[in-house]
Amino acid sequence: MPRVIFHTATTLNGFLADDEHSLEWLFATPGGEGGDSDFTEFLAGVGVLVQGSSTYDWVVEHEDLVAHPEKWPQYYGDRPTYVFSNRDRRGILGADVRFVRGDVRDSWSEIRDAAGDRDIWIVGGGDLAGQFDDAGLLDEIRVSIAPALLPSGMPLLPRRIGADRLHLESVRQSGQFAQLVYSVRA
Repeated sequence: MPRVIFHTATTLNGFLADDEHSLEWLFATPGGEGGDSDFTEFLAGVGVLVQGSSTYDWVVEHEDLVAHPEKWPQYYGDRPTYVFSNRDRRGILGADVRFVRGDVRDSWSEIRDAAGDRDIWIVGGGDLAGQFDDAGLLDEIRVSIAPALLPSGMPLLPRRIGADRLHLESVRQSGQFAQLVYSVRA
């Protein structure tokens, strides 16, 4: 059975993105573009990606993926990507992007089957990760804490998950980032 992993980066004060859903703060941080050996190993074990619509829209716009769909594989490979959205969205030519609506439980069997024996990566955002937790499907939280602060923005995970449900598995430094891995208990 695949694991559902929320792997993300956050500011020191717990924001995933600014008020306009921008990740510019992340890419301005040395090492913020990812790609270290730990991330490469993580990505090799991922069979499916899941994103919220704000994350998808920002990446598409920021990378100009409609005009340059050839950039998609350098970020996500050929893995199926499920985008949860209440509005119609434009796909990326040649990318396996699947738009779904509603409760994560309604799409769970399709997502799980598409992942096969590999993991499911919740790319963003925090509310979507919270929905997976609400459904009892979130297995792990991997967070890279950046040396950046924002006055406000999108919170890391807008849910209450107590210490009784989170178990620290590892801590490591990657450049300017502190990386924490927590298993999530039901």
